[in-house]
Amino acid sequence: MRATSAPAISVDGLTKDFAGVRAVDNASFEIPFGAVTGFIGGNGSGKTTTMRMLLGLTIPSSGRARINGQSYKSLSEPRQSVGAVLNRLGAHPGLTAIQHLEIVAACGQINPSTVAPTLDLVGLGETEGRKLGTFSTGMKQRLALASALLTDPKILILDEPASGLDPGGIRWLRNLLRDKADQGAAIFISTHQLAELAELVDHIVVIDRGHILASESADSLLARTKQDRLEEAVFTLTNDQYKETP
Repeated sequence: MRATSAPAISVDGLTKDFAGVRAVDNASFEIPFGAVTGFIGGNGSGKTTTMRMLLGLTIPSSGRARINGQSYKSLSEPRQSVGAVLNRLGAHPGLTAIQHLEIVAACGQINPSTVAPTLDLVGLGETEGRKLGTFSTGMKQRLALASALLTDPKILILDEPASGLDPGGIRWLRNLLRDKADQGAAIFISTHQLAELAELVDHIVVIDRGHILASESADSLLARTKQDRLEEAVFTLTNDQYKETP
């Protein structure tokens, strides 16, 4: 890990209510450069809502979310500095991978010369004329990631990036994200299945029922919970949070 002092992402008192239901409650944390940060929580814990607020896709009820010290919408060239994947690939099944990325590049005013090398990077360079309708779930996940990597951004925000990948794909993803972090990028990845990515993360943010329970290094969380596996540390943390006291 090669983290720097100024945070890539900072969240301060972030809160979101949906029709009287509080999805995220006064969340505060920071994401460093040069590290892989795991955003850990079960389904419905508030992970995706938080990421959407970071990217300006959902308006907070209160609080602030900053990327490089600014709101996402205030960034002069957001696609150059931030790559994000929040949903499964949405693309016409009749397109090829290169056609899809060419459209993404055109919409984002990105140099089309980045398309071919990015496809190679995610292992789809040999798909040639194959239509997206024939792609497996894992291949579609790789292509979604390619769309986030087109500009080689220094900040990656990825919601459940391992979903749909087979064991070989998960190993490939770990190596790719580790390399990016070691080159100084900030990697912010959500997951509800920590076992898939536990050996990758340097820093961890735990969210449960909209509340941030931890934001610290993985080593610190292990020491604090007296566990030797991150998965068990998170279980310990969440169970202790809601344990009844006599």
